[in-house]
Amino acid sequence: MEEVQEVLERPRAARPNDMTIEERNFNAALILLESVIQRKPGFGSKTRPEIKNIIAKTLELSLNRAIVRERLARNVDIWMRLEKIFSLAIPLLASRSTRESYSEAPAPNMVETPESATLILKNYESLVEDLNYLNTLLVISRNMLAIKQTAQEICHAVHFNNAIHRLIILCVTVTSKGYDGENVNEHDRGRLNEVSELYKKLLVTSLQHTHNWTMGNDRFKMSFWFDMLFDNDLHNDPIHELPQDDLRVDIVYKEVANWMYRHSERDRVAAGLLDKYSAEVELGCTPGPLPRREVPPDSPESPVESEDEFEKDGEDARISTAPVWKPELEHDKYEQDRLYARVSHEIDIWWKRVRDANYEGWVVQMETVESAKQRAEDCKNTAMHRYIPRGHDADQYDHDEQYDEPAGDDTSIQANAEDRSDLDENGEEGEEEEEEEDDDSYVEGPLRGLLTEIPNILDTKQIEALHMTVKACIVDSMGSGLTAAGENLQKTRCKMFLALDCGKNLLREMLVFIAVWEQTDQQFIFQITAQIIESFHHNALLPYAWNSLRILKDIVSPAQTVLLRLINYMFRARKDSPIYDDPRDYSRDAKLIHFLYNYFRCRVVPDCIALMYAQAQIRTNAAHASDFPVDLWDMERAKDGLSQYLDFISVIADIPEMRHLLIDWDATYELVALLKALEQGVARKALVPSPGSGTSGDRSYSTGDTADNGHPRPTLPPLHDTPFKFPWAGIKIQILIILTSLVAPSNKNRQGPGNPTVQKQLLDHGGIMPLLNCCVYDGHNEYLKERATLCIKFVMEGCEEAQKFVRELVPIRQAQAQAQSQAGPQPGQIQTQLPTRNKADVLDAQQARPAANGETPSSTEPVPEAGTRNAIIDQLAKMAADGKVAIAERTRNGMDEAEATAEVQRSLKLAEDMVKSLQNMDMDEETRAKIAEAVKKMDEKASSNSGGSSKMTFSSQNQVVTLSSDEDDSGIEGADEDAGTH
Repeated sequence: MEEVQEVLERPRAARPNDMTIEERNFNAALILLESVIQRKPGFGSKTRPEIKNIIAKTLELSLNRAIVRERLARNVDIWMRLEKIFSLAIPLLASRSTRESYSEAPAPNMVETPESATLILKNYESLVEDLNYLNTLLVISRNMLAIKQTAQEICHAVHFNNAIHRLIILCVTVTSKGYDGENVNEHDRGRLNEVSELYKKLLVTSLQHTHNWTMGNDRFKMSFWFDMLFDNDLHNDPIHELPQDDLRVDIVYKEVANWMYRHSERDRVAAGLLDKYSAEVELGCTPGPLPRREVPPDSPESPVESEDEFEKDGEDARISTAPVWKPELEHDKYEQDRLYARVSHEIDIWWKRVRDANYEGWVVQMETVESAKQRAEDCKNTAMHRYIPRGHDADQYDHDEQYDEPAGDDTSIQANAEDRSDLDENGEEGEEEEEEEDDDSYVEGPLRGLLTEIPNILDTKQIEALHMTVKACIVDSMGSGLTAAGENLQKTRCKMFLALDCGKNLLREMLVFIAVWEQTDQQFIFQITAQIIESFHHNALLPYAWNSLRILKDIVSPAQTVLLRLINYMFRARKDSPIYDDPRDYSRDAKLIHFLYNYFRCRVVPDCIALMYAQAQIRTNAAHASDFPVDLWDMERAKDGLSQYLDFISVIADIPEMRHLLIDWDATYELVALLKALEQGVARKALVPSPGSGTSGDRSYSTGDTADNGHPRPTLPPLHDTPFKFPWAGIKIQILIILTSLVAPSNKNRQGPGNPTVQKQLLDHGGIMPLLNCCVYDGHNEYLKERATLCIKFVMEGCEEAQKFVRELVPIRQAQAQAQSQAGPQPGQIQTQLPTRNKADVLDAQQARPAANGETPSSTEPVPEAGTRNAIIDQLAKMAADGKVAIAERTRNGMDEAEATAEVQRSLKLAEDMVKSLQNMDMDEETRAKIAEAVKKMDEKASSNSGGSSKMTFSSQNQVVTLSSDEDDSGIEGADEDAGTH
């Protein structure tokens, strides 16, 4: 009140008052509010409501009346009052909301409660009042910034932007801490939530304010970037597996500060208003003098001369000049940077080091198929211990190509693994450590950067201003063209974003935000992020961004998976567009596809094949289930990454201009290799599962108790929590879609004979048999048979060699003698050695399943004596007859089809076990006939109780294919007819 009285008592002639009534009211309210924030005495019950009414009325006018908004924006007094209020309020809010340390003494309710929660509850009323005041004032100032240049300049001149910076830090600090909701009562919980929501609301308004302050202004965009990307640690942390990029962050800091100082010219209107205000400060009726401009410590201008030099520097900046770098001027950094004229020489040379290796030409070639095969074999050989302990020995193969950098020192990784082992022996501590590992799956190490925590605090609507501000700072279409030095500042800020740790951390959190909130490609946040990613692409920095997002224990990290999804979105827009009429656009996209597919070939496929091979080892009892190297959550993330990669390849295969790249790189190899690995490692999901048995399709996101350091579990977990039975659902379908796109005719209508190059590649890599195996029903892959049929159609049409291959398929019984020496039977499989020479004989083995998987059995069962052999044969025949009678009887008594089918399956399982004992015997024709007759009876019984479905098994070159046919399906006959007609 004293200050208001002092202002009123001053002589009117001391300062001309040309304010409007709205400006006067708002200015008076701000003077009073300053005292309210400080909790000065003298304000009665009528004063506070009156302040609120004036502020609320000003808010309404700033929203609805442009003339009022403009008058307020040009009023330097109002900006100064706002800065004073926020500078006073922020420390007070911090003292009432947070403490750096927590109380070691228990709270009054004998439960240890974080002291920040106690502080908030203690100061609840004042916090709610002040937070509402500040948010309303910030909305008004945000609206004032719609005037752009003039308001932006005054805001910066009074250092109000610095107050907003401090406010964002406070809001993030309070809202990211949280509290233990179980240790407070319902009433207190409601109050804590209310204060937290008010802080979030204030954070959102602060981000909106920052967006308006930087919009269309390169100086303030750079100022915001400067505050956001640099923290107290002026250095970058090393990225695993990548060599040091040698970026001197402290030098970048100085160069950017010098650039901002050189480009400090003001908007002319704002400069006039500020000069007028400065001249009236001596009259004693203003909020105070303007803050001094910040001057870089190594600049030659003294503080006294700096005001005059600003205009001179501004004129120099507008004169076209070619950048000149003089290393000999290192002792005079400001002059060196002035001659260079661009923002940062250090950023420019960093970009040349880390950009796409093929930026200026095809320097890095695609990894050869032969090398890829060797990588896959190396990974399979180390499959069971490749991921244990996590993070140790990040890569088991050499990094010969330029895309794969040598691994760094892993001493600390080994130490972490030892620490984890020690903790695991102590019960609960081991569980806590495992939870920490799960948390680190998205980010490794502490978060750095002003804005990095924000995606973990706000929801999809609240966070829009952050994404819009980042977009405005780096997307070309929102820039102002080239500077006098020929520099695109949008591109420079884009490079800085990825060059500095704070920017990389924010990028990772923005990507994970899309996954956590399940954003579709039609939603605003996804589309804004896609534009940001395309800016990286235009600067040849997506390969660097991809590598910086990698996490050692993941084949494809969650952030990489989202990044790949955004890249897919970007390429989908390319289809049927004229973008590739420009050779530069085509070359840029082709190089990105080259990098991503090279990574797919070198890392993703070998690691996924290794996991599938480990599954196959357990499936064939060659390894114990407890030895499986990863948990279910890791398998889920590996599948997500592989699925997203296949989606990317599918998008590329659908772009006519890019399809030939996949064909030239022999992408068929990876697709066939994955099909083979899935066939061996994953059991198909039956149409009607056996009662009482689980399905390998059951999946859970619970990590369960995985084996640590190779120690076996005493008992196996439930099927839904067994990562070694992970089904990789939908992967086969994606592979078939890609193969179909590649092998289909290349003409516009995609009709006629298949692509001969891809047909030959499929034959060379043994891809026909895996395709035929996809004709069997698999519940993990919907419409698999239909997809396989279409693909096989294109493979057969116009390819005599493929047709000949199918015609030469022989029944498995004829090839069993040859295959027996190389591979043993798989579980759940019935085979005999009865020779069969034509299709009619093949139908006698309708329920036979694929046999050889390329693995050698660990032991051979001894051949029983003749008496035991005859007893087994008699028992086998008797079981088949008894089983048939039992099924018929149960069916008559009302047993449903599922139970009858279960009886059939149990009978077949018994028969299988008996047949295994006879497989290695030297048998005469009479013995063979007895066994064949018994098996034939069981086959007929199974066929009659399975709705007419049947399976036929063939073998070629020691490989196995099983085709299924239904009553209304031609099955293998269709394949033979196709083969015979071409």
